[in-house]
Amino acid sequence: MSIRIIVKEPDPVLREVAKEVTKFNDNLKKLLKDMADTMYDAEGVGLAAPQIGISKRVIVVDVGDENGLVEMVNPVIVEQEGEQLGPEGCLSIPNLNGDVLRSERIVVKGQDSSGQPITVEARGYFARAFQHEVDHLNGILFTDLAQNVFDITERQRKGGE
Repeated sequence: MSIRIIVKEPDPVLREVAKEVTKFNDNLKKLLKDMADTMYDAEGVGLAAPQIGISKRVIVVDVGDENGLVEMVNPVIVEQEGEQLGPEGCLSIPNLNGDVLRSERIVVKGQDSSGQPITVEARGYFARAFQHEVDHLNGILFTDLAQNVFDITERQRKGGE
């Protein structure tokens, strides 16, 4: 198990458009494993390679439902429908949350760790997580899209008074 350091905003790698993966080898498999280990250790539901300082189009998502861990290389959202407004946070922007408008249903095409094509249809929270991670690959953070942003430590402090 290798836990990587999660880079924080304003690290410039978070604003880059990540590079397409062209080599499907053991290094990529190790990157995906490390990303999953890092995401679980940080109690997140998704992680994009730029969040650990690697500008490659690689994501992992696990929202704790029947879909389990999904690893995807070079993901592209090819269908979107409906709308959902909900709260988001980010491991690279600790202590902030915001309400973000996302598609309710999406279809994502990409590749697995061996380069084989895969397609995932996602709805609800699962779709939200995918959209958030794909945004990371394009240098977009949830704070760029949020209708409002709030400090969760401030809310927790006020709630505890």
